[in-house]
Amino acid sequence: MSARAAEIAARTCPGCGSPMERRAYARRPQGQVELDLCFDCQAIWFDAFESPQLAPGGVIELFRTIESQAQRDARPIGAVLRCVTCRTPLNLTHDVERGNRFVYYRCGQGHGRFTAFLQFLREKEFVRSLTPTEFERLRATVTQVRCSSCGGPVDITRDAQCPYCRAPIAILDAGAVQRTLAQLDSAEQARNKVNPVAVMDALLEGQRASTRIDQADARARGRTLSAPVDLVHEALSMLLDY
Repeated sequence: MSARAAEIAARTCPGCGSPMERRAYARRPQGQVELDLCFDCQAIWFDAFESPQLAPGGVIELFRTIESQAQRDARPIGAVLRCVTCRTPLNLTHDVERGNRFVYYRCGQGHGRFTAFLQFLREKEFVRSLTPTEFERLRATVTQVRCSSCGGPVDITRDAQCPYCRAPIAILDAGAVQRTLAQLDSAEQARNKVNPVAVMDALLEGQRASTRIDQADARARGRTLSAPVDLVHEALSMLLDY
């Protein structure tokens, strides 16, 4: 086994030290990108330049992988994260993609970066923070949501961000989904054809109907409705079911 192959095979998660799982996704214009994922921390290690090499179909498959872990709580990452290659501490980095803010941990030597699932979705513009108008509309529908970053409950009658990890409340961006799907080849489009805007409308309408039913049931039983809703993962689940 070459030194490079041995180094890749022995990779451990910068966040928790557990062995990472290596999975292959479609590369542009052809071939595959092999990514290292930690399902305990719900994060991805990208070698240098791997993220922009993902083909549209590879991005969709990575979304499927992320959604498959939606019900798992992410393990808190350590205070000091180290590069999987050189073991030097990673630097917390704030970035912006077309107005959408996201963070990741990068190696100062250029070996790669460690990105949480939610932050990857924000980077690719599939997920964004709620606007003030959307936040007020949401308040009229539900009282509590589940943080898509750490899984903690957020009482939106009091908070506009998670009280545990301070992440802002986020939603799936239907327009970004539509733009990415448009880049797929004709076979992928025929197999995955879906109107993301209609999915979001169906999610919100279904949530309103479910909330009305649950509220009526709660009143009949003399209790208070408080089940949290995860807007990001529910929308992704509906999208990927098509």
